Amino acid sequence: METSSFLFALTLTLLAGWSTGIGSALAFFARKTNTKFLSTALGFSAGVMVYVSFVDLLPQAQEFLLASGSAFPKAGVAAAFFAGIAFIFLIDMLIPESENPHEVHMVEEMRRNDHRQLKQTGILMALAIGIHNFPEGIATFASAYLSPDVAIPVAAAIAIHNIPEGIAVSVPIYYATGSRKKAFWYSFLSGMAEPVGGLAGYLLLRPFLSPLSLGLVLAGVAGVMVFVSVDELIPAAERYGKHHYAISGFVGGMAVMGLSLLLL
Repeated sequence: METSSFLFALTLTLLAGWSTGIGSALAFFARKTNTKFLSTALGFSAGVMVYVSFVDLLPQAQEFLLASGSAFPKAGVAAAFFAGIAFIFLIDMLIPESENPHEVHMVEEMRRNDHRQLKQTGILMALAIGIHNFPEGIATFASAYLSPDVAIPVAAAIAIHNIPEGIAVSVPIYYATGSRKKAFWYSFLSGMAEPVGGLAGYLLLRPFLSPLSLGLVLAGVAGVMVFVSVDELIPAAERYGKHHYAISGFVGGMAVMGLSLLLL
């Protein structure tokens, strides 16, 4: 059972990380950015992750803490939730503002005859996104391993959110080198930080697995997901300029997640 859960979690985390390559491919082959689709998709991802965090992960975390005999299960869940937020916020603050992976890029930028963007910019962007994806990989892996009923929607949400990041890495590297291959591989490798993060988190936490630690991990994962939603997904959806599509996607993501949890 443990092996199958591990392989399931690893597979989903790999697929989520690989979606940066989808963003790179869009930058190469699409002639125009579909802002309506990206706004809706990013909003949808945020809706999925916010709903899952508050309706599924946090209640499960409290159940684990109750099973562990914790005297203060609600306080423990709250502390772990905000610790998860603090963890990813700290990583976010360590990334230089000039290499902010949240910056929106359009596929039209690929066709500009403008070489002001340097290869170094693209490499730093790839590194920044890789660092940022590390805790997201832990969140994806942990949710798939500990809560398989919500794993696929969560992995899909993370994957959608990685698509614009793939564009953000590809644009400057393609500008500087003229090589689609290099731009694609830098973009692809930045996404591989997610399965690496998932594996590192699993290996570090595995010796300490218990109802108490599982509950704290789930609550921390919920904190990471909520932060990603409000700090990255919703603002990025808005920056594509389609406010109502972003909000519709957000509500739709919560509705789909709510229905799926009712049916499971």
